[in-house]
Amino acid sequence: RNDECVQVIVRCRPLFGKELAEGRQRIVEMDTSRGEVVLKNPKASHPSEAERKFTFDRIFDWNCTQREVYDGAAARIVDAAIEGYNGTVFCYGQTGTGKTHTMEGKDEPENERGLIPNTFETVFGDIDALESANKNFLVRASFLEIYNEEV
Repeated sequence: RNDECVQVIVRCRPLFGKELAEGRQRIVEMDTSRGEVVLKNPKASHPSEAERKFTFDRIFDWNCTQREVYDGAAARIVDAAIEGYNGTVFCYGQTGTGKTHTMEGKDEPENERGLIPNTFETVFGDIDALESANKNFLVRASFLEIYNEEV
């Protein structure tokens, strides 16, 4: 794989409160070593409709930590940005799939912080570490959220 290419990375969140209370079952299986996601159709009337497989550059299952997602999906982009290159992390998905949790997370505990706070920690930590190198830095970041087709 070429690290400079666009990569498609999938994160699947675990079932949560309301879904568990309603007795819902997980219909997604993930093989993280192969980058494979299997969607199972519990209403399939024919074996050919029972499941669909998709392969991605990388996947993170419901057991992954926020830091693992940052390290595996964003860290190399952030490192390149510190070197002066442009970089983008783009989250896409239906409402309730975990985009905000992945991007923002929670302030506390620290291990619940998402990609944005981990990015800022890395960028400003690296700038602080290079302070004695007599370099100037310009940090420009953008965040755009479209919710219900509203920016």
